[in-house]
Amino acid sequence: MERDNETNVSEFLLLGLLIRPQQQGLFYLLFLSMYLTTLFGNLLIILLIRLDSRLHTPMYFLLSHLAFTDLCFSSVTTPKMLVNMQTGSQTISYNGCISQMYFFIFFVDLDSFLLTAMAYDRYVAICHPLHYTTVMSKELCILLVLGSWILSCAHSLTHTLPLARLSFCADNTITHYFCDLAALLKLSCSDISLNELLIFTVGVAVITLPLICVLVSYIHILATVLKIPSAKGIFKALSTCGSHLSVVSLYYGTIIGQYFLPSSSNSNIKDIIFSIMYTMVTPMLNPFIYSLRNRDINGALKKVLSKRMEFIYE
Repeated sequence: MERDNETNVSEFLLLGLLIRPQQQGLFYLLFLSMYLTTLFGNLLIILLIRLDSRLHTPMYFLLSHLAFTDLCFSSVTTPKMLVNMQTGSQTISYNGCISQMYFFIFFVDLDSFLLTAMAYDRYVAICHPLHYTTVMSKELCILLVLGSWILSCAHSLTHTLPLARLSFCADNTITHYFCDLAALLKLSCSDISLNELLIFTVGVAVITLPLICVLVSYIHILATVLKIPSAKGIFKALSTCGSHLSVVSLYYGTIIGQYFLPSSSNSNIKDIIFSIMYTMVTPMLNPFIYSLRNRDINGALKKVLSKRMEFIYE
């Protein structure tokens, strides 16, 4: 298409969740409740790990960063969606859209890398328990988190910078509730072959390689657990990684469901449903998964509440 026929848009229209007008109020309250639960749950996890010295271990150090990532991840898309539902506006500025896409990719990647680091932590704890404190040193934990941030930033820039160079046609309607990379590429008047190549190479690698590392870790964990003679020992070993395995299954399950299942005539609806799962549902459920059967977290919560009650009655 000739350059003269192209229009550089200054804003985009987000069609949102395709909800009927009479249902807007109900869904607004539902998503607001989910978002507030996500904020409270993840902030509580971070606070408990910070306040209780018994939780100053590699596992909970990584968990606190995962909780922070989930909090930020949900905040990238949900507040803007709630504001649009409340005001009836569907617009988002060009810069706001590009920024939202950058941070969306960034926190998706960061979640993936942190889950991989936590899988390695569980592998060392179960397969090499005598060397755990030596291997999972404070320096290594900081390096794992720092490396996750750097890789996530680099990968997000890999998609954002080429996208920022594209021109967009007069059609600026995004059939989603946030600025999704694939939806933005459909609106471009420029050659997007480079962008598509990056998605199918770097983008796929960033998701599949961490997943492979997680699977390899759990294969070694399973092999080690099967060698334990007592059922009590097996249960104790599995209980240390049960929460992490649940979160991994929920996280990668939704991504695989969205990007690897065959598309249908209702592919837009499918994309929106799976997007809600990993931008709102998963970050909301993670604190509950990690706390419901975790005696350390529950103990820290009871300790904080008892101190609070003592302070009130003094």
